[in-house]
Amino acid sequence: MDVIRVTDRLDPHEVLEGYRKGVFPMGYLDAPVISWHLPEHRGILPIGQFHTSRSLAHTLKRARFTVTFDTAFEQVMRACAARGEGRPKDTWITERIIAVYADLHRKGHAHSVEVWVDGKLAGGTYGIHLGSAFFAESKFHTVRDMSKVALACLVQHLQAKGFTLLDVQYWTEHLSQFGVIEVSRNQYYGQLREALRLNCQF
Repeated sequence: MDVIRVTDRLDPHEVLEGYRKGVFPMGYLDAPVISWHLPEHRGILPIGQFHTSRSLAHTLKRARFTVTFDTAFEQVMRACAARGEGRPKDTWITERIIAVYADLHRKGHAHSVEVWVDGKLAGGTYGIHLGSAFFAESKFHTVRDMSKVALACLVQHLQAKGFTLLDVQYWTEHLSQFGVIEVSRNQYYGQLREALRLNCQF
């Protein structure tokens, strides 16, 4: 179990302090509490080693979409929380989470990538930025492959800006197709410390 503590509060300062220590929060729809997580093994996507499948490369080349940054942050968060038909009961992106991360966005600590198709939000991702680290939280799509496009564009953007760490929290088989690997907690701490020493602009 990677839960290290449970609180009944959530504020922007505490969230940022958590990320600096490798800890991130999750909410619950059925309980007014916040759990704080520190995985024993961490999923990271080495910047510069993003794997683009043939189908994704074809989608990117066709470019039948428009990509923006930080133009619809809360809309992206709400879309991530409402994946599928209706809001899943086990989503951790609660109203409290949305309110705090939206505040962090206004203060320049949280960012989003939006993918638009025919003028409608079709995919996106969002996360927290500290130093040269980006902590990706979630992604979504309503049009096929647009969450993949969002991730690909995020990686390209981070690489161009000199970021050194892209944290995706957990390794999954789905994320492994993009080049996500799993590292130990100690390895992660080493990379996190180095990333926090640099100051990149998103």
